[in-house]
Amino acid sequence: MEGQKITIEKGELKVPDNPVIPFIEGDGTGPDIWRAAVRVFDAAVEKAYKGDRQIFWKEVYAGENSFNKTGKWLPQQTIDSFREYLVGIKGPLTTPVGGGIRSLNVALRQTLDLYVCLRPVKYISGVPSPVKRPDKVDMVIFRENSEDIYAGIEWKSGSDEMRTLINFLEDKMNVKKIRFPETSGIGIKPISKEGSKRLIRAAINYALQEKRKSVTLVHKGNIMKFTEGAFKNWGYELAREEFRDQVVTERESWIIDNKDRKPEISPEDNARKVEPGYDMMTKSQQADVKAEVEETLKLTPTHGNGKWKTKLMIKDVIADIALQQVLTRADEFEVIATMNLNGDYLSDALAAQVGGIGIAPGANINYITGHAIFEATHGTAPKYAGLDQVNPGSVILSGAMMFKYLGWTEVHDLIWNGIVKTIAQKRVTYDYHRQMEGAELLKCSEFGTAIIENM
Repeated sequence: MEGQKITIEKGELKVPDNPVIPFIEGDGTGPDIWRAAVRVFDAAVEKAYKGDRQIFWKEVYAGENSFNKTGKWLPQQTIDSFREYLVGIKGPLTTPVGGGIRSLNVALRQTLDLYVCLRPVKYISGVPSPVKRPDKVDMVIFRENSEDIYAGIEWKSGSDEMRTLINFLEDKMNVKKIRFPETSGIGIKPISKEGSKRLIRAAINYALQEKRKSVTLVHKGNIMKFTEGAFKNWGYELAREEFRDQVVTERESWIIDNKDRKPEISPEDNARKVEPGYDMMTKSQQADVKAEVEETLKLTPTHGNGKWKTKLMIKDVIADIALQQVLTRADEFEVIATMNLNGDYLSDALAAQVGGIGIAPGANINYITGHAIFEATHGTAPKYAGLDQVNPGSVILSGAMMFKYLGWTEVHDLIWNGIVKTIAQKRVTYDYHRQMEGAELLKCSEFGTAIIENM
């Protein structure tokens, strides 16, 4: 039996029983991790399907390993393979030193337009954690992958280009806010309507499919009104336009619930409940809130009488408050949709709560074309290379995500349950062993074997 390509038709993946999956072993500890992970993947597929399905692994190269072999950090052949076979997986990659490619991971994401960075974060019982209630953490982050600072443009302080830009901003755009123009560096971050909406659309579709309760838009729109504020506004706009019968916004839920509890309540009194500062508003502002109440109450046939409680809640939180609340009230978050930088902070902060990025899975996906690369979320840790010591959990759980994306949910469940049971037995690699009393120390390869035994 030979491997076949995964294809996509009308937005739906067509996965053969023998798909070809390109993989990048990775640099540093990558080979150790991959050897453990691929045994887990193959064992889970065999156990789930008894030989009726099989993965055909196709090795491709990037990073230091590739540079040593070909003189190129990211060969075109590697990009072509991911483009041709749609779905792949990779270990950690070295960031090139010097000019050219700023980040191999970013280059792959941008070249294939993998606009969603998908980071599920869920606590596994028994994993050491620095917080009191890590069991409350069970959320999925949709981090925009193609805009914001990762697509940003910068000018260096003191450069001719910087002076030209400063002059343009001050003379042509009447900008007076640059406090120290002679020594400032400036960066521009793009946030587009198209980029925002396709990310938030993917998050809402995921939440509906997985029967999650809410999608939270995380932003800093109180300060950056035309970029991050626009992201929030476009998110609400999209939810209302494309998912009207399936969603309710948080403000809509307040208005409808006020009416459910007190049917005789006037639009003005309802507005007062929604906006505590209503009586201090201008007449124009009050009219806007009353109009919002009246428009929302048109949803009564589909959302009234408590029906809104069965809908997917769309809400938003300011980024700095979100970073506090994922610590203090993590169970109030289910699916998060946010821009690149906010998502970077949130995903790593949450990973720390559930055991660190050594066991945090991740993926980069284009839900329109079907292209997806699943990946380790940690670095290469070169000082541990070849020691068969590090935790392979990040790549293994990323592989479990990959199988779920392919529709092979039985494989996903076997891998997940194998890891859960192994950790419950306190059979762990050194990173957890030193924090768990009475634990058994396993090598990287032995941890993979234990997962297979526990499937």
